Amino acid sequence: MATINYPENPSPVADAEAIRKACQGWGTDEKAIISIFGHRNATQKKLIRRAYEELYNEDLVKRLESELSGHFEKAVYRWILDPEDRDAVMLHAAIKETPIPDYRVIIEYSCIYSPEEFLAVKRAYQARYKRSVEEDLAEHSAGDLRKLLVALVGIYRYAGKEINARVANTEADNLHSAICNKEFNHEEIVRIISTRSIPQLIATLNRYKDDYGSSITKHLRDDANAAKEYLVALRTTIRCINDPQKYYEKVIRYAINESGTDEESLTRVIVTRAEKDLKDIKEIYYKRNSVTLDHAVSKHTSGDYKAFLLTLLGNDN
Repeated sequence: MATINYPENPSPVADAEAIRKACQGWGTDEKAIISIFGHRNATQKKLIRRAYEELYNEDLVKRLESELSGHFEKAVYRWILDPEDRDAVMLHAAIKETPIPDYRVIIEYSCIYSPEEFLAVKRAYQARYKRSVEEDLAEHSAGDLRKLLVALVGIYRYAGKEINARVANTEADNLHSAICNKEFNHEEIVRIISTRSIPQLIATLNRYKDDYGSSITKHLRDDANAAKEYLVALRTTIRCINDPQKYYEKVIRYAINESGTDEESLTRVIVTRAEKDLKDIKEIYYKRNSVTLDHAVSKHTSGDYKAFLLTLLGNDN
């Protein structure tokens, strides 16, 4: 379930005028910007951008980029874009990470989003960058990691709920055989993980656990026979497929800790899930950590950035 609170029929013209006012004068009224955009869904934000451009002949996204700064600016920028365009921007940044791509982001989109959602992101990517996701990813990765990631982004998974128990049994055995032989990059592992539907994969992973007494991720530990980043990416893929909300809770938990805050990861999860399942992720976080996510975010962030994230989390206090 979503966390953001928004009115049913706000006036995009009134919102555009209020945002214009917030950006004029001696300083920017960040509270006004948060109060509007923190309470608008994707359709409403699109209408605001359109109304603003029609009223003032100016791109609202570029205006806010010039008015805001730091983590707050980045969070607002990503929030007000159309979802598929925002995801294309974050996917591009992840692919261009050095020395290797941020495979977590790539895996999240390719394994958690529905086939249609991810296809929309890939189309937005091509429209914005004039290159395909596969093309850029192949250029900026190498070895077994490239083989896995390109396979994941290049497929359009079947979205049906049907499960073939015989296939699940056979492919659980195939996975176990490859892992026992330390052939972690075996083509069967990549084929099964990258092409099967999510329900079919979950059935296979459950069969693996039932037959071999442990989850497959515990058998895919770091090994001298395989590149570490490839194995981590493979485990990440399986976690995203098995339980997306539990995976996102872990990303947030690692992003906000006593050693420092990973604002990039924190922003990504909150901005991309606030209109989807962030309430479920919050509940998992509380059960796992005995503290609310709102409290943790408040403790580890500050200023307008904190206020904006808390608003997206549904905390209007």
